[in-house]
Amino acid sequence: MIIFDNHQHLRRDGLFLEAVKEFQKAGGTHFVLCQYPMPSIVIQEKSYKSCYIETLKMADEIRSKVDVGVFVTVGPYPVDYLKLSERFGRDVAIKIMKKGMDEAATLCGEKKCIGIGEIGRPHFPVDAQAVTDSNEILKYGMAKAKDVGCPVILHTESTTPEQCKELMEMGRDVDLPADKIVKHFAPPLINNDENFGLMPSVLASRKNIVAAIKKGSRFLMETDYIDDFKRPGAVLGPKTVPKLTKKLLDAEIMDENQSFDIHVKNPQKTYDIDLDE
Repeated sequence: MIIFDNHQHLRRDGLFLEAVKEFQKAGGTHFVLCQYPMPSIVIQEKSYKSCYIETLKMADEIRSKVDVGVFVTVGPYPVDYLKLSERFGRDVAIKIMKKGMDEAATLCGEKKCIGIGEIGRPHFPVDAQAVTDSNEILKYGMAKAKDVGCPVILHTESTTPEQCKELMEMGRDVDLPADKIVKHFAPPLINNDENFGLMPSVLASRKNIVAAIKKGSRFLMETDYIDDFKRPGAVLGPKTVPKLTKKLLDAEIMDENQSFDIHVKNPQKTYDIDLDE
C-alpha cells in the first residue's frame, strides 16, 4: 500500500536518515522533501542556488540508503524576505527572492524538483509593505510555475476560505490553475466552496483527517516534520501519516478507495508524478 507524506523537512544536523527510516518502518512509502529554510546562506550568497543543490543532494542520499520514494520541492521561504530586507533593503530582497523563484523553476523544468515551495507570505503579522512585497514575490513565483508546468506549495498565515479565494484569484491572474496551488498546513477545508479549487495539504492530526474524510477525499496528508532536536516531533513526527492512515483504515473511518485518492491519485495529479516507478 502506498502511503504519501506531502510535506517533510530534513536536516543533516537532525535525525535526517533516521527520520526517513522511522517513516518507512511505520509503513510510509513516498514523501515530499521540502527545502528547509537556510537564511544565513542566502544572506551570504545573495542566492538560493546552493540551498537547492544541498536539498537535492540530501534526496539522492536518501534514495541510495533507504528504500522510499522521495520528491523535492524548493523555493524562497517567505520569512526570508524580512531578514533580507533588513540586511539589504526591500528592492534587493525582492530581487534575490525573485531570482530564487527563477532558480527553482529551472530545476522543476529539468524535472529535478516537482514544485516551487514553500513560498508565500510570513505566517505571523507583518507590516503592510511586507505583505505587498510578499504578494508580488508570490505572484511572480506562480507565473514561473505556470511557465514550467509545475505546482506551487504555499506557506501563509492561517488558512480560511476567504484566503483560499484570494490565492486562487492570484493564480488565475497568471493562468496558474487552482489545482496547481497546494495549500500547505491546511485545516480540513475540503469542499470547493471552502478551498475554491486549491489542493489542501491537511496537517495529519487525527481530528483534522477525520473531519476531512467526512467531507471527501480530495486532499493530501502532511506532517510538516521539521527535524529539529530542539523541537522533537514537531510539527508532527515522521511516523504520523502511515500510522494514522492504518488506524483509520482499521477503524473503517477511511476506506481503501479514499486512501488511494489521498496517497496516490491526488499526489500524481497534483505533481504529475508516477508513484509506481
